[in-house]
Amino acid sequence: MKEAFIIKGYRTAVGKAPRGFFKFKRPDELAAETIEYLISNIPDFDKRLIDDLIVGNAMPEAEQGFNIARLISLMGLKVDDVPGVTVNRFCASGLETIAMATAKIRSGMSDCIIAGGVESMSYIPMTGFKPVPNYNTISQGKEDYYWGMGLTAEEVAKQYKVSRERQDVFAYESHKKAIKALENKKFESQIAPINVNEIYLDEQLNKKERQMIFREDQGPRKDTSVEALSKLRPVFSANGSVTAGNSSQMSDGAAFVMIVSEKMLTKLNVDPIAKLIGYSVAGLPPKIMGMGPVRAVPKVLDQVDMKINDIELIELNEAFASQSIAVIDELKIEKNIVNVNGGAIALGHPLGCSGAKLSVQLFEEMKLRKLKYGMVTMCVGTGQGAAGIFEIL
Repeated sequence: MKEAFIIKGYRTAVGKAPRGFFKFKRPDELAAETIEYLISNIPDFDKRLIDDLIVGNAMPEAEQGFNIARLISLMGLKVDDVPGVTVNRFCASGLETIAMATAKIRSGMSDCIIAGGVESMSYIPMTGFKPVPNYNTISQGKEDYYWGMGLTAEEVAKQYKVSRERQDVFAYESHKKAIKALENKKFESQIAPINVNEIYLDEQLNKKERQMIFREDQGPRKDTSVEALSKLRPVFSANGSVTAGNSSQMSDGAAFVMIVSEKMLTKLNVDPIAKLIGYSVAGLPPKIMGMGPVRAVPKVLDQVDMKINDIELIELNEAFASQSIAVIDELKIEKNIVNVNGGAIALGHPLGCSGAKLSVQLFEEMKLRKLKYGMVTMCVGTGQGAAGIFEIL
């Protein structure tokens, strides 16, 4: 079996949706500019060497429709030689694309692939514009197939006895870690700066235009506290414990990596940064979809003959505090190696982008700490989990 090496990876700053700094930035443009930045950081690179562009996206319709991957390829690479394919495994889409690219290269089918994801929740809302559940399925008592993610978070909190207080403390700590990371410029080298042209009316109602460059995550809040979080009302169940404050933020963002074969690595004369050595997905009851990592993590560890204690750093997507806490408890993970720079509750969760975004963050932090094995894992809508193990080179 051949090897597949990740040689570059960048992400955008993550904007709040629907009123954040990317509210007027189309997702195809956001992704295209991220890929342009990635390519610009590989000396003398011929874009025609790229065999494919694989883009994860959780809501592929409207501005994210028309096989957005191919459009991103045309817009970002500015050549017509590179095809593109869009992949949807909801919140794991960005990680799924890295696994697909790795598998294709290891099998010998490709030598160079850009993989990642993009999501604009400012443009496309959760579930899209026209969700149409199957009435026959619902009438058979399977309505949980279509439950909103918030309801599943409430179910996890109930089944796994995760208190409101623990959820609020977890959310506060996520913000605290993220603020510290921003102050220490932890993310600076991994972020592709994105230009945004904003058209607005001034005080005299004259049409104006201004250009801004965004390179810092918008979500973390310095002013939050456990006390403030405890005052928020539940949003999914009247007597529940899941609030806007202990849930992931709706977000906009993009992230991509370049993966190459050993032959291409030699041709480009570049150093690899990481490789994906294992990837697994798993299913579970949709109503407790937040526990997906509890099924996927043991599966991928078994795949590579490792134990959870062999993993030195973990990026666990914080869809909700309730499921994050329950996953950490069930897998018996050391809390001090999970989301060391904050998670999605503070930094945001741009759905189809998140798996690639978390991977880029993992590479940078592990390089800084001189660690070898790390993991990215997340729950996935409709009752799934995904987990990937990376070796830092």
